[in-house]
Amino acid sequence: MGNQFIGYIGTYTKQESEGVYKFVLDSDKGLVTEVTSAAKLDNPTYLTVSKDNKYLYAVSKEGENGGIASFTINPETGQLSLLNSQTSVGSAPCHVSVKSDNSNVVTANYHTKQVKSYLTNQDGSLQPAIDVAEHDGSGPHERQEKPHMHYAGFTPDENFIIAIDLGSDNIITYKSEEGKLTKVHTLQTKPGSGPRHITFHPNGQYAYVMTELSSEVIVLSYNKEEGSFTENQSISAIPTDYKGVNDGSAIHVTKDGKFVYVANRGHNSIAQFAINQENGELTFIEWVSTEGDWPRDFVIDPTENYVVASNQKSGTLTLYKRDKVTGELTMIQKNISAPEAVCVKFLN
Repeated sequence: MGNQFIGYIGTYTKQESEGVYKFVLDSDKGLVTEVTSAAKLDNPTYLTVSKDNKYLYAVSKEGENGGIASFTINPETGQLSLLNSQTSVGSAPCHVSVKSDNSNVVTANYHTKQVKSYLTNQDGSLQPAIDVAEHDGSGPHERQEKPHMHYAGFTPDENFIIAIDLGSDNIITYKSEEGKLTKVHTLQTKPGSGPRHITFHPNGQYAYVMTELSSEVIVLSYNKEEGSFTENQSISAIPTDYKGVNDGSAIHVTKDGKFVYVANRGHNSIAQFAINQENGELTFIEWVSTEGDWPRDFVIDPTENYVVASNQKSGTLTLYKRDKVTGELTMIQKNISAPEAVCVKFLN
């Protein structure tokens, strides 16, 4: 499509949303257009696109069951065709990741305390879960009465699967072997911090975690032989004088390894940090308003010249131009209608 990039929006379907939406970013014009329905699905709040752009996997709800659905992606139009789904009794997961060779899909479930691992068939469809890891523990915060798994994904070399438990302040490493989950390491973060999502520096030596409850970014060193982490730094993602409600949400790092961006729900901002290339530590740059309410996620486009943020409560997307040298974001389009928008992803 030249300089037009197809993106997808995962949503809640509690009000007017019908499921997964797609949109187009015209990177020449700096414009998001064509927000249209791509697949009807119940509560596909989080989704992931396979590295080869052939498949999309979305968390979903089917009646009293929760699980994931697999779709093929039409490379020309971006339309989605359902392959199959795997569900079980209970709430839907809140996060899903796929291995780069499409062989293994993992989910994290906020409500059931579980991380599930699925193998796939040759056509990208899902087999029943091959392994389930159920977690225990709690924390001092009122929302930490039990485990709340919020992330499950692969390390850069894909030898390990990282699971993050907001409920017990734990970052758990599993060995990744043909879909089986074998726990090898646990890092306990600060009590009450509520870690949510992790992203790795392109060099594979550092990782960055956004905490939901304490609104901080934790900088970690990563030992790729053991799959273990050590904490180097913790830095606030909101102003020290901000007294309102804030839940930290998404975190992403640029491909050049120079900047980290995080989203704040409540403060309704994206915070920008510069990465020290010697030790991976962060220096705060600035905040930019998301021009909407409750930014659940954002995505850096394939050219890394743009960022698209999704505001769940206002049901809008906001588009920013990104300065690759300074890392600064400039809002260029706002109030793009996207009902109950949660997660945003581009085709790779």
